[in-house]
Amino acid sequence: MSNVILFGGHGKVALLATKILSDRGHTVTSVIRDPDQSDDVRAHGGEPRVADIQEQTLESFTDLVRGHDVVVWSAGAGGGSVDRTWAIDRDAAVLTVQAAARAGVDRYVMVSWSGSVLDHGVPQDDDFFAYAQSKYVADAVLRDSGLAWTVVAPSTLTDDEPTGRVDWDGSSSEVPRGDVAHVVADVVEDPGTAGHTVRFNGGSTEIAAFLRAAAE
Repeated sequence: MSNVILFGGHGKVALLATKILSDRGHTVTSVIRDPDQSDDVRAHGGEPRVADIQEQTLESFTDLVRGHDVVVWSAGAGGGSVDRTWAIDRDAAVLTVQAAARAGVDRYVMVSWSGSVLDHGVPQDDDFFAYAQSKYVADAVLRDSGLAWTVVAPSTLTDDEPTGRVDWDGSSSEVPRGDVAHVVADVVEDPGTAGHTVRFNGGSTEIAAFLRAAAE
């Protein structure tokens, strides 16, 4: 079983992933900003660790991740302030990659976005540009890190009931958060997905089979 540290621990996907991982016997430390969120984390099987990721340094991130087996990045600014988006979705994410390398935590799972590509097509004068650009930069840094990385890149998230099935065939442009959490948990457990970017929507292929194909 793995000792996982999960950033953005109170997000919907993060809480669902925490529940799945803890039910499977993993230990999950969930990094949250607001101590009032601690009970929610514990209710999903995680152990809260209060730290404002926007305020952390490379040194403090290194201290946070040291001793864990896996880093999962599921944090984000959630829209609103462009400056906060740059600070969290790009800068803090990159610092945790660097911190993992410094601390000797080889396995890193990045929860990203399916549109995180070099030519993401978002105009620079669009507020969404900061998110798209940040995701691309953070993913690129991770791929170049030398870590055993996996990028989990879902399309538009919904609160629909999870189906346990996904695809990347253009049949959908959405995916339930519960299925994203399932993918995250399976990726944490599957070192064969290291070195791969897994882009997906809702679909008809069982998640285990989809990940096996993605890792080939």
